Amino acid sequence: MNYLEKLLDGVEVEWKALGEVCEIKTGKGVTKKDSLETGKYPIISGGKDPMGYIDSYNRKENTVTISRVGANAGYVSFISNKFYLNDKCFSIIPHSSVKLNINSKFLYYYLKSIEEHIIRLQSEGGVPTINTSKLSILYIPIPSLAIQQKIVGILDTFSELTAELTAELTARKKQYEYYREQLLTFEEDEVEWKTIKEIFELKNGYTPSKSNQEYWNNGTIPWFRMEDIRINGRILRDSIQHVSSSAIRGNLIPANSLIMSTTATLGEHALILEPFLTNQQITSFSLKEPYKGKLNIKFLFYYFFHFGEWCTNNANKNGSLAIIGVNKLKKYKITIPCPNNPKKSLEIQQKIVGILDTFSELTAELTAELTARKKQ
Repeated sequence: MNYLEKLLDGVEVEWKALGEVCEIKTGKGVTKKDSLETGKYPIISGGKDPMGYIDSYNRKENTVTISRVGANAGYVSFISNKFYLNDKCFSIIPHSSVKLNINSKFLYYYLKSIEEHIIRLQSEGGVPTINTSKLSILYIPIPSLAIQQKIVGILDTFSELTAELTAELTARKKQYEYYREQLLTFEEDEVEWKTIKEIFELKNGYTPSKSNQEYWNNGTIPWFRMEDIRINGRILRDSIQHVSSSAIRGNLIPANSLIMSTTATLGEHALILEPFLTNQQITSFSLKEPYKGKLNIKFLFYYFFHFGEWCTNNANKNGSLAIIGVNKLKKYKITIPCPNNPKKSLEIQQKIVGILDTFSELTAELTAELTARKKQ
């Protein structure tokens, strides 16, 4: 048997309803007007982060909380220090009179492991809410206190490791953003400004009719959506969904083109390495022939982080839907270094790409390691 099997082999466990062994209680209402910027204790409310700070507390340290109201209803937290609990959140505190001893951290880890189930307890319609009665009938396992403490020790080790990796990843992303900003900022007399319209051919995507199975059956042509960027990153060779050649209108978008989301979620972009199509939420940018030998597509990929921010800040609202049209996109200007010396310009672009690639690879490695540790 491995270590975990040995640890749990023959262990006796009692299952008890949460309401039977714990006090499930909301805090006292407090508004943002009552919060302070420099208060001593955090105000724990319905969100994942404190809603502010205050100079009094109503819950002691090492307490489990569950958000009760709002989009995050069901979110489980463990608060290590004294805090003020708002009425939009539950505290889950083991009864001192219960004969069975419950380690609060063990309780937190178990409830966190069933967090998705707790979230599904939200009421339907209106503001998402979780009521006490539904929480009360959740059953929790209670092994001996010694086993609880050993389990907590193991999971604390992983929590500390993921916290360290998260902090390092955050620091590297900030460093990456700083260098990207510095490297893509040039003196006025060193650059030439070119509009998106001058550099790129732009094309909006579309969705072939779902009712025509000929467009979708046995498709081999990559068809990109926002999900591809969210799930697989910003340098992409293939997509999650594919269409057949009969779905093509005009020509495929050429390989080594950039795409950007220009409806709803704005400014997210990627570099596509194979010929492809996109849906209607995405606009593609393909280098015009005169610029293929003058501009490094990876340099432009990094420049699109600036472009994406500009799109977000300059979008139009169609009701609640944010959108930025092709005509507005075409007016955005990109800086090209050393325009009078094409060879030197490409050398500068390549040098910038090399530096930023190093930071990008480092953050990707840290992200992969963090994901692996969370799964573990």
